[in-house]
Amino acid sequence: MALLVLLFLGLCFTGTAYAAFAPSAAPGTSAATMTAEDVAAGKKLFLGNCATCHGVNGEGKEPAGPSLIGAGAAAVDFQVSTGRMPLPAPGIQAERAPENVKFSSEQISQLAAYVDSLGAGPDVPDSEYIDLAGADIAAGGAAYRTNCAMCHNASGTGGALTRGKFAPTLMNVEPQHIYEAMVTGPQSMPVFNDQNISPQEKENIIAFLKFVEDGGNEHGGAGLGSVGPAGDALFVWTLGIGAMIAAAVWLGRKAA
Repeated sequence: MALLVLLFLGLCFTGTAYAAFAPSAAPGTSAATMTAEDVAAGKKLFLGNCATCHGVNGEGKEPAGPSLIGAGAAAVDFQVSTGRMPLPAPGIQAERAPENVKFSSEQISQLAAYVDSLGAGPDVPDSEYIDLAGADIAAGGAAYRTNCAMCHNASGTGGALTRGKFAPTLMNVEPQHIYEAMVTGPQSMPVFNDQNISPQEKENIIAFLKFVEDGGNEHGGAGLGSVGPAGDALFVWTLGIGAMIAAAVWLGRKAA
């Protein structure tokens, strides 16, 4: 009995300590901040534009569309505000298409509120975490290289994945949408919740990307597409191998 009591107390202490010291979720916008009228309006929009693929109750229709229960307001805002949804045509993955955005900001908020009412999920981030005021760019660069660069490239210009999929460029993307992608994990992207990457670290990463976006080549030199080491390696390989072949041919002819 003493062993069982000790185990019970240990579990209680561990759970209490985790709850006390775990980072809190960033405040944001969800159905809780919207009125019943907004949720009702969002339901009408959902039934008219989304239910065909996602089901009349958001339960999903595989393989047409996944369940949206628990997807949250952030997922809806990200997908609809970037023109990825409603999906214009089937494809390997939905691509960002700002010209295809068919709803106003108010309608997107209403649609997000309705989906969030089906099952709470990640919220639209609070402005505190996307205004980039006081963000640590250096820390953001370190966090980006650790968590993001393997797919989105060291300079945020995107990269190829398997089976025709790709990690999109992060240049000229709204800070809010970058944040929402991190907390919702669209398509092939993993979810980085606030326990993996804190809200402040997310803001730092966004600040780093905006620094890269605005930096350009003000110090001179060619950008080589800003695709990181791969472009440099291709340039050196092509020029270096070409020069070595030319030198070998010249030396061979001279010896003959």
